[in-house]
Amino acid sequence: MSGLVKAKKYDWKDSNMELVGSDEDRAVKKEAAKHEPMWQGAGQSPGLQIWRIEKFQVKDWPKKDYGRFYDGDSYVILNTYTKNDKLLYDVHFWIGKNSTADEYGTAAYKTVELDTLLDDIPVQHRECQGHESKLFLSYFQRLEILKGGVATGFKEVAPEQYKPRLLLFHGTGKKITVKQIPISKDLNTTDVFLLDMGIQIIQWNGKESNMFERNKASMYCQSIKGERSGKSSSEVIDEDDDDSKTIDMYLTKCRENDGDEDDDDNDDDIDDSQMDIPRTKKLFKLSDASGELEMDMIAETDGRLNKSDLNSADVFLIDTGTECIIWIGRRASSREKSNGIPYAHNYLKTTSHPLISVTCLKDGAENDSFWSVFSKSE
Repeated sequence: MSGLVKAKKYDWKDSNMELVGSDEDRAVKKEAAKHEPMWQGAGQSPGLQIWRIEKFQVKDWPKKDYGRFYDGDSYVILNTYTKNDKLLYDVHFWIGKNSTADEYGTAAYKTVELDTLLDDIPVQHRECQGHESKLFLSYFQRLEILKGGVATGFKEVAPEQYKPRLLLFHGTGKKITVKQIPISKDLNTTDVFLLDMGIQIIQWNGKESNMFERNKASMYCQSIKGERSGKSSSEVIDEDDDDSKTIDMYLTKCRENDGDEDDDDNDDDIDDSQMDIPRTKKLFKLSDASGELEMDMIAETDGRLNKSDLNSADVFLIDTGTECIIWIGRRASSREKSNGIPYAHNYLKTTSHPLISVTCLKDGAENDSFWSVFSKSE
């Protein structure tokens, strides 16, 4: 079968991440990282580097595809930059909604491994499809989410053999997302859509769509045509045009000729506006002082948390409802330090907002966003 094979719905959110941060795991990471071929040269100069997880292996992601992700895959993204003549890093692992638990676990493991190789300097982040942090989005001129991936047998085909796809452009300003949606979906008046049929591409502008969405769609269309060496033609149709119904004819034809393997996709992504975001902030302490690693809530407030509740001998987890921050005290034990992200993941599974971004910060390397959660007075 050519083209996309329908993705299996995985619930990686229910996966167990305890092994990712175990003592044994941490002990071997540095040595293992030295022998990972993909890490050779990683973080040696400013810039962005991306790898995809393929059957438990880390593989280079082509630079031409930076900003393009497949919902059946997991990725590791390293951003290297300089400050005061020193190399600094942000390392993210991005999880597609149809990524397997194994891929998710491998991406998380490899992220920690890369952090260890870079002497624990990087700030670690977990990114979930549809809930990416502002920092992550800032790396790309466009964020493009397509269906498929390694596990679903995705492969590129010639334009003449291309399986039609429908792309949605939504957002404002620099935050425009590109998402592949089922062809069975109705077009709405507030967004822009591209119907990509291989040798023919139609851009349909909803009458209430904004200039940013229209410009992004136009630029995207031109990039597709460039990749296909001029084998594709395109046209733009506005909803108010007399021939606006033309796209309905093409959509009907695509459904009849090719079917729509994603018709039963209930499109159950939950965006930030739909999540039941709590109004309170919660502070948890992760400590093994008792001999057992335990996480306990020590504060909950409608306002700001108190800095005095932080203790550099432990690890703390802060849930603001829109993001989760892990703070690693400089005197925390190795067991506490290595279990921040696994415990955050397992905690978030129990909340109404399991997909929010997770950031891991070290004592002494806090940013303004972190301190904004706390009151100014001690």
